[in-house]
Amino acid sequence: MLFLKSTSVTKAPGIYEVDVAAKPPGKTFGIFMATDPDNPPNAVLTALAELGFEPTHQQNYVHRDKGKVLDLHFQKNGTDLFNGWKADECSNNLAAIDSLFGNVGIKVVPRVMSLAEAYA
Repeated sequence: MLFLKSTSVTKAPGIYEVDVAAKPPGKTFGIFMATDPDNPPNAVLTALAELGFEPTHQQNYVHRDKGKVLDLHFQKNGTDLFNGWKADECSNNLAAIDSLFGNVGIKVVPRVMSLAEAYA
């Protein structure tokens, strides 16, 4: 999900990159993070769990610049059809995500994936 250019710079301690994205039509967002497995962002991970986001994917790999990366994906079920978020849930969850990452100095810009990206 994330295209990580380098592991030499972090956006916050233990976090290389964050993407907040939704599959079309774009009401239910997931959180995709590239983290440093040797210096995990435990406070952020704990806060995500407290907000109800559950891990759905985890994969370790070595980046082409030789840095170690732990790729993490999180989702939170809503009360709409197929566990999607209703409009009020979407607003509340995006505000909570913005606050969480803003507190560690990361500006998130939620986006809707292209169909090709969402179903690749």
